[in-house]
Amino acid sequence: MKRLINYAVTLLVAALLTACSGEKYDVVVIGGGVSGTTAGIRAARLGAQTLIVEQGPWLGGMLTSAGVSATDGNYRLRGGMWGELRDSLEAHYGSAEALKTGWVSNLLFEPSVGARIFRAMADNEELLTIKFETEVTSIERTEEGWRIRLQGPLGSQTITGKVLIDGTELGDVAASLGVKYDIGMESRSMTGEDIAPEEANGIIQDLTMVMILKDYGEDRTIERPAEYDSTLFACACDNAICQTPKEANRLWSKQMMMSYGRLPNGKIMINWPIEGNDYYVNMIEMTAEERAEAVEKAKNHTLSFLYFIQHELGLNTLDLADDEFPTEDLMPIIPYHRESRRTHGEVRFQLNHITAPYDYTLYRTAIGVGDYPVDQHHTRYTGWEALPNLYFHSVPSYGVPMGVLLPKEVDGLIVAEKSISVSNLVNGSTRLQPVVMQLGEAAGIMAALAVKQGIEPREVAVRDVQHEVLNGGGYLLPFLDLPATDPHFKALQRVGVTGIIEGEGMTVGWENQTWFRAKEPISLATLSEGLHRFDAKFAPIAEERNTTLSDLEGWFGEVNDAMWNAWGLENYSTTRALTREECAVVIDALLRPFYTYSVTLQGEFVR
Repeated sequence: MKRLINYAVTLLVAALLTACSGEKYDVVVIGGGVSGTTAGIRAARLGAQTLIVEQGPWLGGMLTSAGVSATDGNYRLRGGMWGELRDSLEAHYGSAEALKTGWVSNLLFEPSVGARIFRAMADNEELLTIKFETEVTSIERTEEGWRIRLQGPLGSQTITGKVLIDGTELGDVAASLGVKYDIGMESRSMTGEDIAPEEANGIIQDLTMVMILKDYGEDRTIERPAEYDSTLFACACDNAICQTPKEANRLWSKQMMMSYGRLPNGKIMINWPIEGNDYYVNMIEMTAEERAEAVEKAKNHTLSFLYFIQHELGLNTLDLADDEFPTEDLMPIIPYHRESRRTHGEVRFQLNHITAPYDYTLYRTAIGVGDYPVDQHHTRYTGWEALPNLYFHSVPSYGVPMGVLLPKEVDGLIVAEKSISVSNLVNGSTRLQPVVMQLGEAAGIMAALAVKQGIEPREVAVRDVQHEVLNGGGYLLPFLDLPATDPHFKALQRVGVTGIIEGEGMTVGWENQTWFRAKEPISLATLSEGLHRFDAKFAPIAEERNTTLSDLEGWFGEVNDAMWNAWGLENYSTTRALTREECAVVIDALLRPFYTYSVTLQGEFVR
């Protein structure tokens, strides 16, 4: 009987493997991290049969599996799937205020809750399949697309896909396919970035093995970890044993340290950058075995910090939460990688493109936005003092150009997550979770459109991708004037990426901002200059007086009261000074510049 049962099980497994083999997909996403998840969902929403292949048991990557459940940046730029995530978190916890539990962020949550939300979002898409606990063992380019060998819970299988998206944490797929990439810091002469180092180096940012703690109300002091050294953490906060802090200007109290990443339901996220659980190791080019060994060392470093908190700081009732991660050691599923390979793409986004966007044309191709400063973690690297000081280096908010997702020379591939084509300095801002979510969303859109149109991803029109980003409530440029729900939001975004009316970037306190200055007037000289840049048939006008509707009618034709009202505008008058918002709405409706000329990946108009 036992032999018959075993035989039946063997037949069942074989049948399942047969049923699974030969699966065909339009879009295959390798890596279910932040960008991989949004890429898969967005591609499926656009009608593409999509697969996400994820090594672990969760979706969400750094926001969930790595435990970094405190988002950085884009708090006032709520749109697209980033907005959907926030809506779901607020619904779960009861309000937006319920997410303001720690001081590092205005949006904190339990990683397990984030994982459930991402899973629910994915499960809602009929055209999306997810294979968890599954490894990619080989990828081969064919005439039809990609042949991919997988190893998962049901054994080995081969699937095919037309477009491939690399959503891995370290850009492993792109590297295996021969995409060229950089690791570490470029030299100042190479990028022209004035805060870059004089000479290039291979140094990457510290990673972190995060921990989620909770208070058990009794002594939970763990066994002293191997090679524990209290001096590594002595100045993590102001305490009796701190003598020579690395960053004296950031020596805060124990209470400040513990409230930094306080989560809902009393839990505490420990992702402490000041002589805490940051850990330097460059595992990008390591083998799987070497990476596993490096992760164990990072875990030991974090457990040593936990022991320091319990033993040296007297917080011995705190211990690893037993209801967060589905791991035996209660640690996150993966480390928090701040830096990856940076692929060579059709566009390389550099700091000067952010600080002076209108000196270049890449802003016209923007498919997502960021507003976080350049922030790099290096203090666990031996010799960190000689590196550029990149602690919250202020920049204006910015739009990320589409070409960073498209690797040179390799067809059928889109690169997302933190492996996009940016400089090392720009990665210090684009690595943040809301930006990476938007990059994934754009990658999914691009992939779905490539399949639908039967073309290569790099051949997909920039304006087509931007159109779908806007249809999903997302931002192209980070104008703070209007929320994505405003009826004139799309008009400002569409006119903004033509450059006819430019925004103004600035830093205000800790905030990096860009404003359309929607409620201000615009001079005839400024507007005519913008129109002339767009199309030479519009002659520049030297008059500095404010623009009126009569001026716009001279360019675009008569505008009557009914049209004005239909566009959702008020106070119809042909003689009063118009606001920049009103001008944008009229230009968008009558000139339709967003749809008139397409743009190249470098942002040049195709006339």
